[in-house]
Amino acid sequence: MNKSVSELLEAYKAGHISLAACEQAINDIVSHEIRDERTVSTLQEAVIDLDRAKRQGFPEVVYCEGKTDEQCITIFKELNLHYGTYMGTRGRQSIYEALLPFIPDLQYDATSRILYRRSDWSLQNEDRSIAVVTAGTSDIPIAEEAALTAELMGNEVKRIYDVGVAGIHRLFHRLSDIQAANVVIVVAGMEGALASVVGGLVTKPIIAVPTSVGYGANFKGLAALLSMLNSCAAGVGVVNIDNGFGAGRLAHVINSQR
Repeated sequence: MNKSVSELLEAYKAGHISLAACEQAINDIVSHEIRDERTVSTLQEAVIDLDRAKRQGFPEVVYCEGKTDEQCITIFKELNLHYGTYMGTRGRQSIYEALLPFIPDLQYDATSRILYRRSDWSLQNEDRSIAVVTAGTSDIPIAEEAALTAELMGNEVKRIYDVGVAGIHRLFHRLSDIQAANVVIVVAGMEGALASVVGGLVTKPIIAVPTSVGYGANFKGLAALLSMLNSCAAGVGVVNIDNGFGAGRLAHVINSQR
């Protein structure tokens, strides 16, 4: 039954449907439980939050890591019944290839590891952009996760890569592009100093993303995370290590404020 909550309530009020049917239909609008009969015995199941696009402006995003290919395939098939644009992070080529016969316009970006469909996409924030800046080339996979996330949510994204503090003149060559953005995502590993440098040069909010790029004492991103949290530059917020998706989502929220 493809009706809104208000339509269902009106139908119940008019006596066209029963209370039980109305309640079930409303529950189906808000969430949908997916149960694979082959795995019920091991209690493997998923419940898709179908109300999230209404609440937050974008459908539930599938985190593929930790899920089997079969679980991801089942979830994506269900998402495809309800949305034209949606995405999954930390995806795998095997999931993409298995889904293509069912969703021919599904795409997979191997750098960011994002699986996505973009059939009803439109640019929501035409008058403002998001800049995604990396310290090094090794940080690009996480930066692309942030950039593609922000793009799929309706934003123009400018990519400014490999401008870290080891050759800081490279940053100054692109400073005008960074300053023109409405939100800046800074992605850096090693010691994570780039976020502080950029934070001292722009008037816009900075979202710092520490990456696990670095040698032993980087502690898989912990050193960069602590450096960014301890930044003396004002206006710098920090997301979790390697959390490009979180940065892209937050940048979209900030960029959408009027």
